[in-house]
Amino acid sequence: MPDSPLIDLNADLGEGFGAWVGAGTDDALLGIVTSANVACGFHAGDPVIMRRVCAEAVRRGVAIGAQVGYRDLVGFGRRRIDIAPADLTADVLYQLGALDGFARVAGGRVGYLKPHGALYSAAASDPGQAGALVAALLAWDRPLPVLTLPGSALAAAAAAAGLPVVAEAFCDRGYRADGSLVPRDQPGALLHDPAAIADRALAMVTGAGFQAVDGSPLEVRPASLCVHGDTPGAVGIARAVADRLAAAGVRLAPFAA
Repeated sequence: MPDSPLIDLNADLGEGFGAWVGAGTDDALLGIVTSANVACGFHAGDPVIMRRVCAEAVRRGVAIGAQVGYRDLVGFGRRRIDIAPADLTADVLYQLGALDGFARVAGGRVGYLKPHGALYSAAASDPGQAGALVAALLAWDRPLPVLTLPGSALAAAAAAAGLPVVAEAFCDRGYRADGSLVPRDQPGALLHDPAAIADRALAMVTGAGFQAVDGSPLEVRPASLCVHGDTPGAVGIARAVADRLAAAGVRLAPFAA
């Protein structure tokens, strides 16, 4: 059906380190999602994992994105770090270069950038942190799309710099009434029921609307949906989302080459 709606389905992958292999779901998720946000070694990931995930993503035709974060392996990148913008720009370039090297070896390239964890949240509201990410992308050898919350500081900074901005929605996370995500340490931050998550994913894609944690109505029209790879039952959730969308005539396709 050529007129069927299209949506990208992304997940965070490669989030192990050394003997710790994380949730161990990378290969299964790569058989479902269309874009892989690959950890670049700062919040998780190591050279062996990065190379393996990139190779498998290229083999399956899954787009590779650099999931850049704060230098925080102990905290899994979920702790805000007060870092100077110039230093953050350098850290982002370091992570981009590392992942792109493994993507090239596998026959691909990094196709987009998505911040991770605390950096994602910081760049959504802090123009300084958002600007540091944009500065790294402007120094890169080609324009890369930025995957971020619509209406965020990062979306505004990237658009002002002429970079492609891809609106993202989280079908397995709770939202506040202002469209921001519920912090992970608060009730309602994570959704766990695959059927409910799949229903919310379809509502997001079709613009039917869904509820914030306080019951307020929300509507988003994303170009990409995220399922967190480190959530318990992530593979079952991703499969439920993909099946629900397919049953409604929605086709999955990556937004980045």
